[in-house]
Parts: sequence; C-alpha cells; structure tokens
Amino acid sequence: MAIFKDYTPADHDRSAEDRRRHRQLVEKSIKENMADILSEESIIGEAKNKKIKIPIKGIKEYQFIYGSNTPGAVSGSGKEKRGDKIGSEGDGSKGAGGAGNEEGDEIYETEITIDDLMSYISEELQLPNIDKKKASQIVTENSVKKSGYQRYGIRPRLAKRRTVVEKLKRRQGTKRDAGETGQSITISRFPFKEEDLRFYRIKKTPKKDFNAAIICIMDTSGSMDTTKKYLARSFFYVLSRFIRLKYNNVEIVFISHTTTAKEVSEKEFFHRVESGGTYISSGLIQAMEIIEQRYNPAYWNVYAFYVSDGDNWIEDNERAINAANEISKLCNLFGYAEIMPAYYSVSIKEKLMKNVENDKFLAVSIKRKEDLWPALKAMLKKEFKGE
Repeated sequence: MAIFKDYTPADHDRSAEDRRRHRQLVEKSIKENMADILSEESIIGEAKNKKIKIPIKGIKEYQFIYGSNTPGAVSGSGKEKRGDKIGSEGDGSKGAGGAGNEEGDEIYETEITIDDLMSYISEELQLPNIDKKKASQIVTENSVKKSGYQRYGIRPRLAKRRTVVEKLKRRQGTKRDAGETGQSITISRFPFKEEDLRFYRIKKTPKKDFNAAIICIMDTSGSMDTTKKYLARSFFYVLSRFIRLKYNNVEIVFISHTTTAKEVSEKEFFHRVESGGTYISSGLIQAMEIIEQRYNPAYWNVYAFYVSDGDNWIEDNERAINAANEISKLCNLFGYAEIMPAYYSVSIKEKLMKNVENDKFLAVSIKRKEDLWPALKAMLKKEFKGE
C-alpha cells in the first residue's frame, strides 16, 4: 500500500549534500591527479597563490535508468558481487573499432592554490624519526601561556566565562547594597558593562620545538638532460614547500654538483643549468662538511636527499659508497632518488643498496613523472623504521 505525505518545506539547507559531494569529488580528483600535478615544472618558483587547474567529473543527479523491454529473465550463478551485471545487452554503445553513441561524462576544471595542494600532501607525509633527537628551547608564535586575567585586551582574548562571573558579582553587589539601605528593588534587566570585561593575560614561554636541517643535493652534470632535471627540480620543490608548511624551525641547504660541489642559493638551485662530468662523492662530501660546521647531529635532526640519474664516473664509485655510509650515520634519513637511469649500465643505486649497511638509508627509482609522488611518499612515510 502506498503512503502519501503532505509536502512540507525543508527547514534545512537542501544544497548541503551537493556541496559535500562536490568537496568529495574535488578531494578525490586531487589525489588521483597528484602525480601529474607535482611533476609539472611550471609550478616551480610560483607564488603561494598560484592557481592550479584540476579536471573533475561533473555531478549528476540520481536517476532510474531503464533497460530495453525484452522478454525473458536472467539468473546468476550465486557468485555475483554487488555491482556485477547479469546477462548482456547489445546496446551498440561502443562498436569494435567504431565510434560509440553514448553520452560522455561531464568534466570541468576547478582551481586550487599551491598551498592548498601542500595541505593535502601534509596529511600523508612527515619527517620520519624526528623524535629521536634532542630538542632545543625555542620561543615561537604559538608558545604562549594564559596567565591570569586583566581588564583590557583584544577581543580574541576575551575570557567569556570570567566576564559573566564579574557581571553576576556586580549584580549581587547591587542587591546587597539595596538590602543594607532598606530599599526594595526588582532587577528585570541587567546588561553587561565595560567594567565587567576580563581578558586573558598572555605570557610568552619557551616551547620545545625540533631543530631540523634539510640538505638537498642534486646532480646537475651533462648526463642529466632536460627531462631529468625538471623531474629532479620538481621533487625538491615539492619537498621544500612541504617542509616549510609543516615545520617551523627548519633550515634548508641546497647543493648542486658535477665533478665538484658547491652550496648555492635556492634560486640558483632551481634555475641554473650546468654540464660536465659526475662525481657523486663530491655532493655527499660537501653535505657532510656543512653538517659538521653548522648542524651538530646531537642537536639537529638532519635529513639529506640526493637526486641523480645514477650515472657516475667509475673511479668515483668507491668514494661515493664510502661517503653514503658516512652520511647515513649522521642523518635521521638519507634518501636517494634515481631518475630515469640508463638501462645499458649498472646504476649507482644498485651499488649503494648492496654496500650501504644502514637502516637510515632509503633508495627509490623515478622512471617516469608518475613515479614522483610515490617516491616522495616512500621517503616521507610516517611509520618509517628503516628498510
């Protein structure tokens, strides 16, 4: 029996569900397109309000879809799962080798800023092993403590509960004064006054925060062609933006090298083009010298990330392996990313994985731009214990 109800206008926001579904589609599309977004060289060096376009499938209303009115029934075998289709229907949607006649999905573009994108990244990544080092006493903007009350202050620091208490005290005082003088008064309305307001007194106190130093080392030799260099720069750009967004007291050092290494500015690191041979050991040795001079591992969480195509001068292989072992001892994590290695030779990654015996060393491969995001997640996963 059908039951009909009278229509009554809804007293809630009827578009809330559509907005919720829209947010879910946006978040899903961002995560699905993360690899393509992060590997775009165009995002390097852009301002934080730079807009990035992301394709999203359109939202369609739920509706009944009727099949053809053909006689007969189809039964399953009992092994079907939810969503499986039983039987077949020749609707001619997509012929073999021919054009289809079905309506396509609606796709439109939405825009997010780079900082919004980094906020999605920060949910899944963090610097591993950061709690294994000593912390220093640093006063940051958030290192404040409530210390009593005062009569004047800014509205965000208004102590509402204490203000109400002061008002009630004033009201009781008014009644008591009237009783002492023998007067009979009825208080129907008793508004707040300026003298009732109380604000939190804020006192800055030292807050334990972690010192972290990030050493970015990039191979800029002649074997690193245009594609490899832009993937390497994309890797380091995303890494540096993520670090600065999520951590307060972090210093980032940039090192580029060919047969010799040098510390460079951030602008030079991301835009300077070099050529020449490759001594991988030069970049690692330069990083260890900087760590020794400025970042004592007893007080600093040190992370070194090195990106190369794995092509190294043969006479330098032994020095590179020794340097990798030494820098792994100094760092919370030493990550090596090998970009598009040559298939006709043995890369330095295989040699490092075989000869670096330290659980703080981690190596990944980036053979195409889609591998950039998985490589970052592998190096900065929250539960890294060493592999």
